[in-house]
Parts: sequence; C-alpha cells; structure tokens
Amino acid sequence: MALQFERSEFDARLARLLARMQEEKLDAMLLFAQESMYWLTGYDTFGYCFFQSLVVKADGSMTLLTRSADLRQAQLTSIITDIRIWVDRPNADPAADLKELLVELDLLGARIGVEYDTHGMTGRIAHLLDHQLSSFGQIVDASYIISRLRLTKSPAEIARVERAAALADDALDAALSLIKPGADEADILAAMQGAVFVGGGDYPANEFIIGSGPEALLCRYKAGRRKLDAEDQLTLEWAGVDAHYHAAMMRTVVIGSASHRHRELYSACLETLQAIETVLKPGHTFGDVFDMHARIMDERGLSRHRLNACGYSLGARFSPSWMEHEMFHIGNPQEIAENMSLFVHMIIMDSDSGSAMTLGQTYLTTSQSPKALSRHPLEFLNR
Repeated sequence: MALQFERSEFDARLARLLARMQEEKLDAMLLFAQESMYWLTGYDTFGYCFFQSLVVKADGSMTLLTRSADLRQAQLTSIITDIRIWVDRPNADPAADLKELLVELDLLGARIGVEYDTHGMTGRIAHLLDHQLSSFGQIVDASYIISRLRLTKSPAEIARVERAAALADDALDAALSLIKPGADEADILAAMQGAVFVGGGDYPANEFIIGSGPEALLCRYKAGRRKLDAEDQLTLEWAGVDAHYHAAMMRTVVIGSASHRHRELYSACLETLQAIETVLKPGHTFGDVFDMHARIMDERGLSRHRLNACGYSLGARFSPSWMEHEMFHIGNPQEIAENMSLFVHMIIMDSDSGSAMTLGQTYLTTSQSPKALSRHPLEFLNR
C-alpha cells in the first residue's frame, strides 16, 4: 500500500468517527465525500465524479462500492480491504447495487447517515439513492460529521500543512522573481505551479487565481492570459499542497507607481488582518472573525468593496474547491479550537476606481495567538 500516514493515524481517525456515530445513534454511514474517504482510509482518486460510496458500520467495518477503474486505486492507496464493483451498463442504477450491499451487511431497518452535501453526491445520485432507500431504514443527513472532525488537525496532519505552507512560499518567491512590466501572466503562473511540483507537492483542488488590470478585481480563475503594463496590478491566490493538504495565500502586487488608493486599501487590509489575529483563537467563533473584518472595513467606508466572508478552514481537499464547509461569515457559531488550519483573506475590490487589493495567509491556531505559516511578511508588494 502507498499510504500517506501511518496505520495508527487511520485507526485513531476511525475511533473518533465511531464515537461520533455512537453519539448520533447511527448504525452505519454512507460516505460520498472524497475528503472523508481519504481522511478515514487514505483512498485517493478522482473517481468520485462517478457513483461510489464507502459504507462504514458502527462496528468499524468498511466496504467500498466503486467502479472497476478504481479497484486497484483503492487497493494501493487505502486500508480498505472489502471492495465491491458495480458494473457500467445501459440504465445502470448503482444505488440499487448499494441497497443490495446494505442488505448483505445486515443494515435493513437500520439508522443510516448519508453525506449529502458534497461534490461526490450529484442531484441524480441523491434521487437514485433516496428512491432505493425510501423504505429501507431511517435515513438521516450526516453531511458534516466527518467534516467537523477534520477541523482539528493531528500532529501528522499539521506536518503536512506546514509543508504545504512552505511550498506556497516557494510559489510566491517564484512569482516575485518574474513580476515586472511586460511580464507574461502565463510565465508567472507556470513558475508558481512549477515551484509546488518541484518541491514535491500536488495539484491544488482548484485552479490558482491570477488576474491583472481589470481582471485583478476577480476572485475566481478565468481562461486567458495577458502581459503586464508599465502601470498595472496583479492579484494572485494560490495554495501550496502536500498530500492534498492545502495552505493558501493571497496577494495583490502593484506594478509601476503605486496609487494613493492602492496604499489606502493595503492599509485597511493590514489593519484588519492584524486585528483578526487577536480573535483567531479559542474562546472566539468563526462569526467573531467576520465581525472584526466587517467592523474595520465598514468604518473605513469599504462596505461596498469587501466580501461577505473573509476566509475558511483548510485541510485535505479535492476538486473542485480547496475551501472547507466552515467559513468566516456573519453569525457562524463554529468555535475556534487549537490545531485548526485557517485561511484568512482580506479582499477589497473597488470597482469605482478600478483598484484591487488583497492580503491573505494560512494560520495554525494555538491556545493563544495564531501561528502564521508563511515566512513572507505582510508587506506592500510593488514591482
């Protein structure tokens, strides 16, 4: 097997899940989130774009139902030993195969938790599953059980996150060596992703974000490249990735002479991020972090230019997004605990002046102040 962690790490994760299942009085769980399968067993694939499910029983036994293309993938990368295959065929209904498996596993009439809120559960899959299990037992939404367990990181996971953060720093170093008037976004992007690969890292769960000129105000990747003007702005959002564990960063670089507005927006980003560091610790909630963000930005007259969230939890994630479920937004009651890896971003997109400014990095929470995982200072970047 090609496992990313020691077997004892997976045993400890399973024990945590089984304890939580006992609290919820679940006889079994049907996992559809690839992150859950990876965290629990090491199973590493992109085959979750098709139907597959990992059945976890309250006694700790696990059975994977997947396609033939992922049989050897599961055998090589995971601790799963019981792997069943549903066959591609006209009018195939793998949910029916799953129902037969559940009968075999003596789960008829059981209380079963299902991970619905995941990219591995399409609307069609949910429809097929609900149809097959409508009278099978008590089916409950258990979408966030493993997601919440994954919020706090073990020492082995923290080592992965810290390695990912070092790769993110390497990517920024590679970008800064190229950013200047006339530089091509394609070269910058290739250097950043290349630095992660050369350092032994992985593909990110979503594309790196790069945009200059008017596109510096975008918060998502888009196709197309341009060369930097003598007076320009370049927004970058990227992540170092190690064994699927992400450490994200975000910066806006000003090319040429920096305008007063750029410096004003940078000042707001820095002040807010530093203020957030005072509440990014146990005793506060994710909602408290957003409240600090909103208060300072709004006091500076930036309410129209800020976003309605300012970061999220990070961890081992798969396409199409490296974002976790828990975000820093208004009213989020999720408590901050030690050993969480959290990405905090300040994003100001001033469409009135056409000015962009961003500042973001990943932190590891401790019992006191958070630990910034980047070696780069939060300085104004001007090339």
